[in-house]
Amino acid sequence: MARWGLCGGHTICASLAPAKGTVIKRELKQAADAAEDVTNSRALELLARAGFAASGVLHFLIGAIAIRLAMGGAGNADFSGAVAELASQPAGPFLLWASFAACAALAIWQASDAIFDYNRLPTKKKAAEKGKAAAQCLVFAGFALTLAAFAMGTGSGNDNRQKASDLTLTVMKAPGGVALLVLVGAGIAITGAVYAIRGIKKSFEKHLVMPSSPQARTAVTVLGVAGYVAKGAVLLLTGLLIVIATLSAHPENSTGLDGGLKALRDQPFGVYLLAAVGAGLICYGVYMVVRAKLAKMSR
Repeated sequence: MARWGLCGGHTICASLAPAKGTVIKRELKQAADAAEDVTNSRALELLARAGFAASGVLHFLIGAIAIRLAMGGAGNADFSGAVAELASQPAGPFLLWASFAACAALAIWQASDAIFDYNRLPTKKKAAEKGKAAAQCLVFAGFALTLAAFAMGTGSGNDNRQKASDLTLTVMKAPGGVALLVLVGAGIAITGAVYAIRGIKKSFEKHLVMPSSPQARTAVTVLGVAGYVAKGAVLLLTGLLIVIATLSAHPENSTGLDGGLKALRDQPFGVYLLAAVGAGLICYGVYMVVRAKLAKMSR
């Protein structure tokens, strides 16, 4: 039964609160629908596709740096090093800002997938797909932040190994930091294994609209297999180094992607292994550029 009270000499219904709640819910639903419409726009899709291409260019540069290291050259074989290489080009500022916009758009697209998409799937599959989209959102947001830092002149491709070691040491000193680092390292290593398996099983093809030409299909498959296996190997190595450095209480051994590749170079036959990984990362870079055109983006 509704309760009645007096307000300014007039009798009003105190049960208006539920009605207000309904209005708020309706407004939130309308705002969510408007946000989904924006993220489904053709303009954002095209820019998000360019994000795959920007990621491909960065992976290509990391692969080229890795091969350079295998041949006795210098460089930082990680994303900061790749962005520094991009910045050194004649059109560096334009390339940085364009890549930033593309990666930021792809991060927004993936965030939209995590929020709005996959809702008709079974619960477990829905959670898995939304989790993947959220993880990809974080990855491309990280790329965008790195690109923006270099574009604004605050980024640096130097001393990445030392930064990784310092970060590991800082986290290790925090309460629960050792367990957190082990989990992070294990997560990266497992992700690497997943990438390699995805490449071997060619499961990446389900995310593409494969070309009709048999030769083109074969080329895309070869690039994808080589690229996913190489990226998986790099992530696996990076994750294992984090775990080993944490458990052995030697944070200086946690050196990130750059340190992991340089550690690979120092192993028996490491020069050849590093060159092979570099070639694989170049394949992955080319695959990502191809993915910009062939990716299934429609919802």
